Amino acid sequence: MPEPSVKITIVPNGAARVECEEAQIVMPNGDVIIKKNKFSLCRCGHSNNKPFCDSSHHDCGFVG
Repeated sequence: MPEPSVKITIVPNGAARVECEEAQIVMPNGDVIIKKNKFSLCRCGHSNNKPFCDSSHHDCGFVG
């Protein structure tokens, strides 16, 4: 079976960790952000760097 081109790991009580060669993230205003290799997406909603994780889940008590 071939390796997947994108791996997303849901970290318990934390972010969604994304591993890929390249990802295109389209923001609500239409801006496009290109990320490569590894990055984390916020799941708690408290990041000051949305859509990316800034570890705010540690302080807000996120469970998920």
